[in-house]
Amino acid sequence: MRYAVLDSVDRSFASAREPLLQRLGRGARCALVGTILFIGGATAQVGPVVALPEAAAVEEGSGARPVAAWTAMCARMPAECAVNVAEPAAITLNSALWRTLTSVNRRVNARIRPITDVAHWGVIDRWEYPDDGFGDCEDYQLLKRRMLIDRGIPRRALRMTVVIDDIGEGHAVLMVRTTRGDLILDNKTNAILSAARTGYTFVKREGQDGPAWVSLNGGASPVATANR
Repeated sequence: MRYAVLDSVDRSFASAREPLLQRLGRGARCALVGTILFIGGATAQVGPVVALPEAAAVEEGSGARPVAAWTAMCARMPAECAVNVAEPAAITLNSALWRTLTSVNRRVNARIRPITDVAHWGVIDRWEYPDDGFGDCEDYQLLKRRMLIDRGIPRRALRMTVVIDDIGEGHAVLMVRTTRGDLILDNKTNAILSAARTGYTFVKREGQDGPAWVSLNGGASPVATANR
């Protein structure tokens, strides 16, 4: 009985093997066609090519004194001022990063309502996350940095920067250091610009090797960044 069963199984397997191989062959061909269609579909869904800007790096000078309100913020939130030198100092600018920068800049600019620190906190200058929906220039930029870090962009390449703006007042922007130069995120515009195109005088920014700040272009330093 045992041999009869085995013989029957052998014959059944032999008779079924050819259709099975045929089915497997058809399955492999279908899988290949599916892969080709998937790749083709993925290629077809790629958005328009983004024209990435070229922006010169802002010239860095010697050490500079940090803004007093930044120092006070660091005492409250030390992690906000920490620098991890293992992170890249400049990040690769590609279409995906450009879309992320543009999206975050627009979202924060639309979400936060401008208010001076005097009206908000009763002091000339305070650096704080605008979690209540209100803030001035540096608060916008701190929120943008937090959102960009949450999206995987290294903090070391995102530097808080002090400028003299187009009306001659102290102002804070976020400098994104990339392989194609320094880009500026600003609450005054949804456009992401090179430093030269902002029309601002760049004074100083957070350093990239520790808590010290560095001067930029030899600019004179404003007392506070109280501009909305």
